[in-house]
Amino acid sequence: MLKDVSPDALRLIAARAGRGFGDGLASVLLARYLIRLGLTPLQVGAIVTATLLGSAALTLVAGLFAHRLPRRVVLLCGAALMCATGVGFFVASRFWPLLLIGFVGTLNPSAGDVTLFLPTEQAVLAEAGGARQRTTLFAWYNLAGAFAGALGSLASGLPDLFPQADAALAERAGFLVYALFGLVSAAAYRRLSPDIEPPPAAKTPPLARSRPIVLQLAALFSLDSFGGGFIVQSLLALWLFRRFALPLPTAAAVFFAVNLLGAISQLVSARVAARIGHVRTMVYTHLPSNLFLVLAGVMPSLAPAALFLLLRSALSQMDVPARQAYVMAMVPREERAAAASVTNVPRSLAAGVAPILAGALLDHTSFGWPLVIAGTLKGAYDLLLYVFFAQRRPAEE
Repeated sequence: MLKDVSPDALRLIAARAGRGFGDGLASVLLARYLIRLGLTPLQVGAIVTATLLGSAALTLVAGLFAHRLPRRVVLLCGAALMCATGVGFFVASRFWPLLLIGFVGTLNPSAGDVTLFLPTEQAVLAEAGGARQRTTLFAWYNLAGAFAGALGSLASGLPDLFPQADAALAERAGFLVYALFGLVSAAAYRRLSPDIEPPPAAKTPPLARSRPIVLQLAALFSLDSFGGGFIVQSLLALWLFRRFALPLPTAAAVFFAVNLLGAISQLVSARVAARIGHVRTMVYTHLPSNLFLVLAGVMPSLAPAALFLLLRSALSQMDVPARQAYVMAMVPREERAAAASVTNVPRSLAAGVAPILAGALLDHTSFGWPLVIAGTLKGAYDLLLYVFFAQRRPAEE
């Protein structure tokens, strides 16, 4: 449990939960809603790609330049953009406007958080507790987002309870709910104290001392995210719709279970990392999860495919708090926001390339090629991470 953690950290965890619910709801609705509008799987993939590339650009700006602004202001601006994004998706119905809104907005088509909030929030959380508590704090931060995301995924099945015409309107209204959680996040950010701001002396040029290790980690994380881009939640939902003709409520239940297992597994991450180290925790849990992903992609029926997706989700998120804590521990305090940005931006860029490829594959076949490709690439990342970083440990280990 969390002890001696600042109220600001708890407010950030609450904001992450609100944002997670909105992301979970929108990411499952997105593919179904866009197909209902008459868009092709390739166009859906292009919009998902635009959201990830836009998030990468915003995250880079937040990490490298936002140190010139108060952290509270940066987070409030992000919350305002989240509200505008939800309203934009509610209003627009044609491909090009949706593509543009996806690029400049904060919509997150994946189960994890890949938005401009990350650099600032991770820097604050890294300073909110002691070194021994850092992984646990990140675990609770991710747990809040993942558990709320699971509830959001479950709520995405509600539109199918309405008649056909009303279901279309209910799906659109889901994006207004997304905007509402932008307001919830803003309310949490408004209550942040001045203590979250770094001292003036800490506002030094980004990555002055930690550039080599941050760039090496960013390159490896990009390989992992390129693989993950083939299976962002919106496209995984699209694959289930096409492969097994899955009704939206059933897909919502599947993603609720997937995200719930992923959320709970993160609590174990801190204990495992304390015993075997951050890097080994990442590799030993991530590698078998990728094998389960490949197996899910080749299954001929829904039941075994869903089983392997659930098995994968029970392990696949355990590396997240360990990875975040490892990056924060390996760089000086004043460079943490920039490090979080530079390790996350290439991940978003790499993930942004893959959805349009996955959409093109799903345009031609319903076979699980996106899952097979993702599992293979992510497995290669695990092996490379172990080779290059297993012996490089932060001071607290």
